Amino acid sequence: MKIAIVAPPWVAVPPVGYGGTEAVLDGLARGLSVAGHDVLLYTTGDSACPVPKAWVFEKAVGIGIGGAVTELRHVIHAYEAVRHYDIVHDHTLVGPVYADRFPGLPVVTTNHRPFDGDLRDYYWAIADRVPIIAVSQHQASTARDIPVAGVIHHGIDMSKFTLGAGRGGYALFLGRMSPDKGVHTAARVAREAGVPLKIAAKLREQPEHEYFEERVRPLLGGDIEFLGEVCGATKHELLGNALCLLNPMAWPEPFGMVMIEALASGTPIVATPRGAAPEIVDDGVTGHLRIGEEALAVALQRVGSLDRTACRKVAEARFSLEHMVAGHVALFERIVGGEVPHGSFEVLAEASSA
Repeated sequence: MKIAIVAPPWVAVPPVGYGGTEAVLDGLARGLSVAGHDVLLYTTGDSACPVPKAWVFEKAVGIGIGGAVTELRHVIHAYEAVRHYDIVHDHTLVGPVYADRFPGLPVVTTNHRPFDGDLRDYYWAIADRVPIIAVSQHQASTARDIPVAGVIHHGIDMSKFTLGAGRGGYALFLGRMSPDKGVHTAARVAREAGVPLKIAAKLREQPEHEYFEERVRPLLGGDIEFLGEVCGATKHELLGNALCLLNPMAWPEPFGMVMIEALASGTPIVATPRGAAPEIVDDGVTGHLRIGEEALAVALQRVGSLDRTACRKVAEARFSLEHMVAGHVALFERIVGGEVPHGSFEVLAEASSA
């Protein structure tokens, strides 16, 4: 198939630092190309993803800069470039609406965020024309009256991760400096459990700085260490040496890339059972899911008994790049073939490889 992927213009693909959606798009574009498909990634000129690319912006414009006007310019040029492709996988918000100008062009979109809140009206309005992919069963379950074409879990390139021994003796928080991510909770839980904690978190925007100064910095010191934002080899080394990933989310996160990166490194997870966490973590096998700081602290003390090899095997079986690609190809073929699959709620990536 000729498959076009339209990325948002805010962050390069792959991201230089933090950027979950862009990391997913990099893997998906590469994986589809390896699988023999003709792929075009419409992105920004500074993107290094090794597939054919096109762009109107030479550099990523930065999250939200220019707003709708910036995204609309990006989308207008994107659809001129991809109008003759078999299918367009659009990850912008403007694109699926603008696609009405191209009747007969199959377009599908992935919702990387919750269906609740401000985006509910948007997805309800486009769902009768543009199939919507959810990234977890939990996220799909919150769509309610919004048709969902299918659920495809994210996947990662397993060759980039090695099975770590976890000999560092520390718990690791990895993600974004936000109360939703529970950084302050991770610090309190680690201190109560008597386990050293390394915090590797994105800290760029004003709300992140405010949260850090008010609620996280006072908890630092002793065995609670803030490293800043990490990526590449440093991130992989931290994951592989960690006793566990400590991920006490305070919101129903639609997926959670950091959790499958931990599993790929053989690192078990201690987390709250919110959002997609129960779909990723097998409680008592690849981690512990607990509610409340006291229960999380007890789980953290016990996590060293879990089998790191089992974590890696689960990642290979359920969250590989090949698995994710197979799920997308299965759905794309159904759409190109004239079927518009709404409301199926099946995990297409798993079904396609069964």
